[in-house]
Amino acid sequence: MRRKHRILRPLRPDSQFNNLLIAKFINHLMKGGKKTVARVVVYKALNLIAGQEKDPLEIFSLALKNVSPKMELKSKRIGGANYQIPREVSADRGTTLAMRWIIGASRKRKGGSMSKRLADEILNGSREQGDAFKKKIDTHKMAEANKAFAHFARF
Repeated sequence: MRRKHRILRPLRPDSQFNNLLIAKFINHLMKGGKKTVARVVVYKALNLIAGQEKDPLEIFSLALKNVSPKMELKSKRIGGANYQIPREVSADRGTTLAMRWIIGASRKRKGGSMSKRLADEILNGSREQGDAFKKKIDTHKMAEANKAFAHFARF
């Protein structure tokens, strides 16, 4: 059972770029409370992007914008059958899904350090390529295919 009220603590911007999105991205990347390791990985990835492209913050925000979905599927049980119902995604949930997909795609890649794989996936996301962008396209295709069940969203 979920909690009724969630305590929202204010998120502080990261130290190097003074950006809230990067601070949130670091928190998503962190495993086992090792925030320092996550910071090092993200900052190295952004430095690699800065070596190849112009502004790493611009590339990062463009990648998040390109990868964030507009529609998603929610499973709902009606009359003994499970239906995949397409729903619109809010802006916050879209950026959260984009961060999760970019991190997941970079963890699945083979070869190189995590910062190199993360930099490659961010660059691919900004160019509308890569596994994270493909996941967005697949999600949109599934939502389009299940558009017939959209009337179940009211129940």
